[in-house]
Amino acid sequence: MGRRALPVLLILTAAFADSRGAHGLAFDALLGAVPFTAVAGLVSFGAYLERRQDAVGGLQALLWLLALCLVVLSCAVRSPATEAGVVPPLGSSALVACLAIFVLKALVAAAPYARLALRPAKP
Repeated sequence: MGRRALPVLLILTAAFADSRGAHGLAFDALLGAVPFTAVAGLVSFGAYLERRQDAVGGLQALLWLLALCLVVLSCAVRSPATEAGVVPPLGSSALVACLAIFVLKALVAAAPYARLALRPAKP
């Protein structure tokens, strides 16, 4: 659980720091999130390879890959701009898209439980 929560926490920290104008801290948090996101993606992909019939696991691994690409993109775009104290629009857009990916991941993870809750009771 911690392996999946740490990248989310770091990316949320970066988003909060960006909203407060601390763009250097946001860059550092995103840079720290890169290896943790990569590890979480590799572990998720390994779990999918063990159970190939699990489509949700494959989707989760794919979403981790997309989140990793967005975090790396945001870091790459922000890198030269951190001295100027300005965030390029692509950097903030990639961060917001990464947050949207995490919301989508949470919805995918919660979907089986919601389906069980909506199932009618047997008489």
